[in-house]
Parts: sequence; C-alpha cells; structure tokens
Amino acid sequence: MTQTVELPLWLFVLIVGFAAVTFASHFLFPSVRWFFRRRLERAVARLNKRLERPIEPFKLARRHDMIQRLIHDPQVAQAAADHAAAEGIPENVAFEQVRRYAREIVPGFSAFAYFGLAIRAARLLSNAVYRVRLGHQDEEALRAIDPKSTVVFVMNHRSNMDYVLVTYLAAERSALSYAVGEWARVWPLSRLIRAMGAYFIRRRSRNDLYRKVLAAYVRLATRGGSTQAMFPEGGLSLDGALAPPRLGLLKYIVEGYDPDGRDVVFVPVALNYDRVLEDRILTSAAKAGERRFRAGIGLVALRLLRQLWLWMTGRHRRAGYAAVNFGRPLSLAGFGAGRQGDITKPLARELMQRISAIVPVLPVPLIAALLLRHGALSRAAIEHRLEDLIAAMPLAHAHMPRENLSYAAGGGLQQLLRRGLVAESGGRFAPVEDRRDLLVFYANSIRHLMPQDGAQPGGNRDFSAPAKGNAASAGS
Repeated sequence: MTQTVELPLWLFVLIVGFAAVTFASHFLFPSVRWFFRRRLERAVARLNKRLERPIEPFKLARRHDMIQRLIHDPQVAQAAADHAAAEGIPENVAFEQVRRYAREIVPGFSAFAYFGLAIRAARLLSNAVYRVRLGHQDEEALRAIDPKSTVVFVMNHRSNMDYVLVTYLAAERSALSYAVGEWARVWPLSRLIRAMGAYFIRRRSRNDLYRKVLAAYVRLATRGGSTQAMFPEGGLSLDGALAPPRLGLLKYIVEGYDPDGRDVVFVPVALNYDRVLEDRILTSAAKAGERRFRAGIGLVALRLLRQLWLWMTGRHRRAGYAAVNFGRPLSLAGFGAGRQGDITKPLARELMQRISAIVPVLPVPLIAALLLRHGALSRAAIEHRLEDLIAAMPLAHAHMPRENLSYAAGGGLQQLLRRGLVAESGGRFAPVEDRRDLLVFYANSIRHLMPQDGAQPGGNRDFSAPAKGNAASAGS
C-alpha cells in the first residue's frame, strides 16, 4: 500500500484532470450554483416588491425543467403519437422532433439580463433615437386588474423598436415575454433575447406537430400567469396602416383558457413614430408585394455605428417623437360571458378596435396627411389646417410638443425636409413625388382617425392618390 508507483507524466496529468472535473461537477459547481441562486432569489424578492405585477414562478423556472414539462404534456404526447402514425415513423423519432421544437421555443429568462441589462439598454437606446412620450393611459383601470390574472399586452406593429419602447415603458409594471419571429434567431442576439424571456416562433410554419407544441407552451405560460406581449397583426405594417388581425397566438390563448383558473386580461397598446427606422425597407417590400424582407444584422450594426459617430462628432439629431398609449383593459372572462362557440374572431376585432382608437397622433403623420390631401401649403396654412384637423378628431390622442401648434409644425416640417420627403419653394412646402410612398406610409398610421373631406371623423381617406386640383394653388 505504501509502495511507490511510477506513472508517465501524461497519464498523471490525465488522472488529476479527471479528478478535478469530478470534484468540480459533484461538489464545487452545485455549491456555486446554490450560492448564486440564493442571491438571485433574494434579488427577485426585492424586485417583486416594486413591480406592479411580480415575476411569476413560471417565468423563473429552469429552462430544462420547462422543456421536460412541455415534452411530457399530455396533449403534446398525443400529438406526437398521432404524427408518428400519420407519417409512418417510430414514435421515438416523433418525440425527438417534439424535443427539438421545445428547445427552440422555450426561453431561459434571466432577471439580471432583463432588469440589469435590457431595461437600461432599452432606456438608453429609446431616448438616444427618439423623444419618447408616454401618452394616454387609463391608470385607474390598469391598477384595478386582478393581481392573480394573466396580463397580455396587445400592440400594433410599426417597427422593431416596438419591442424596445414597450420594454422600457412597462419596466415598472412587469417583465414582458414576447413572441419573436425568425429574424432574431441570430447568434449572439438569440441568446440575449431568450434570456429576456422571449420565445421564438415560426410564423409561417404549417407543421401541425410544431403548432401543437407552440400551443402547449402558450397554454402553460398563460395558466402560469406569465405576463406576455404580442402583435395581433402578426408582422410589421408594410404600408403604415393597421392590418387585419391574425388569430394564431390569440387562438392558442383562448383555447387554453381555463374558466376555473386565472382570468386573462388584454391591455391594448398603440405606438406611433415621427420616423420608422425601417420605413424604406417596408415600403420597398410593399411595392414588390413581398413580405419576405431582411435587414441583416450587419446593416443594423452599421447604422448604430453611424449614429454613434454622429453623436461623437456633435451632429446627432433624434428622429422626432415616439409615443405609446395604453388603452382600456379587456377581460377574457368578461368578454366570453354569454357567448357561444369560438370567440377568437370577435375578440381579435374588439382588441384591434381598442388599439386603433388610441394610436398616437404625431406631427409628422399629421403634416404628411395634410400635404397629401391639399398639395403645396405655406407654413401659416399648415398651422391653420393642423388646428382644424385636430379639432375634427376630438377622440384622438394628439401629441403636440410643448402644447404649441407652431412648434409642432416646425418640428414636423424639419423632419420631413431633412429626409427629402418634402421640398420648400417660394415659402410653400410640397411633397417630393418620388418619395410620396414614404409620406403615404406615415399618413396611413392615422388614416383611420381622420375625417374625410366634408365627412365626420373616422373616415378612411386614400392617401396613395395625388391631391385633386392644382397643388400650386391649394392653401395659402
């Protein structure tokens, strides 16, 4: 037992290495994980005291545990068996597909990543790019939401900045879990987004098994009380106007709703911008009649670096105003009471109506609409018509910077002139014809709120057609 054993150096190093790994995996790593998890739990407990809606245990569950729970969900297991029978493949192959879908969908929420990094980055980025304004919100109705209910923010989709803005402005309420499309499945962006609690979805997937797995996750998240955020339109607006709702995720929420469990409360959210960063990409896609467009991660990074350079050289200017309004909440239990059959379609219509009613009215969309409707106008005529137009939309939520119509008109015109969408000649401002599609894009964002010529508010003027009459003589 005390005899000396000679070993080659490489074998000794290998044995020591294996011993170190075994010690770390069985003793050190669990202790370290326990230490940091205890600290995280205490930090989350302190965080929940200041949040309007505390982070639910569902969101804090380990990702591995959630994947296992999703895989062994009875409805998912039955769907896998049905898929195997229909495709003539072994059940273990179908379950492996389920496992792959579950790993793709399930997020790995990190309170540190969300509140320590994401919120601060969202605040910094939002205020660096825009003058951010939180407009109308029914604070009393929002505070009256049952704390035990599941809250789902439903929003119009104008820009990928929507995620950033709403994350920033809802930071005092709760941590939001977004449904994110394929565009964000780029490393390392995907890791960060998953850590923020977002879950990836294949918007155009026709695979029934995948849809069953996704529906099961949405059902578990909703019943678990996870605060969610979704875009009923299903994608970015290509023409600037509100699009008809798509029923996918909304249908999963309705079908997974348990009348004896938590209520689901939808909070309408409407966003609008003086400038949408992707406007040229979106209008080009609209012209081509093709929704498949991509702003590569390299292009996005290049634009951010350019903005950083402009800021460092003192030439950076913010892209006008960005505004967010929160509307009147809608209880799923209350909406479904007394209704028979599938309520998904009427629910979607009601939610889109509530969103459309609170779309912020900003200077650039207003001026774009006026110039498209009336042609060339002087500065005085623009201010006069702005006053009349706002008065004709008494229920709209118009944001006039500094409550000063002249200041708002000046700021809006400056944005349009700087981007070459409007030209000034002889004291008059007129649309630039080859940029007309961009003016239409911005005017369309408030088209549903504007009165038609000689009609009551709420008309639907088509801005894509040139203004009637002699543009040179329109307005004074």
